[in-house]
Amino acid sequence: MYRRTTHQLEVFLVHPGGPFWVNKDQGAWTIPKGEFAEGEDPLDAARREFHEETGFTAQGNLFELGTIRQAGGKIVYAWAFEGDCDPAAMISNLCTIEWPPRSGRRIEIPEADRGAWFTFPEAHERIHKNQTELLNRLLEGT
Repeated sequence: MYRRTTHQLEVFLVHPGGPFWVNKDQGAWTIPKGEFAEGEDPLDAARREFHEETGFTAQGNLFELGTIRQAGGKIVYAWAFEGDCDPAAMISNLCTIEWPPRSGRRIEIPEADRGAWFTFPEAHERIHKNQTELLNRLLEGT
């Protein structure tokens, strides 16, 4: 999601939840994203995942930003839409992880623990480095 302010564009990013990410900021933020099931339309999955991670609905005209491959090999399909939200009202779904790793102990965490609006320069500093190309494509397409 992006929005136009008086002087610039801003992009909405989320911060991953859980103990691994709690003290990480620069390079930790991400676009709301997730996985889609076999046979599921990627755009439908993007709308669903956005809602699951933020509690907000992706509305209006979504335009495709294409795909990127993250360092771990995961392929991210991305779309953008113009909208607005109050980050304080964000509600993320929960997931279960093993923590500490290889301990056998399972804990429940929010997929995203917070969201925030960033200018493009700020977003470039905070977003996961593999996703900066998506910011560039958004800026080109707006």
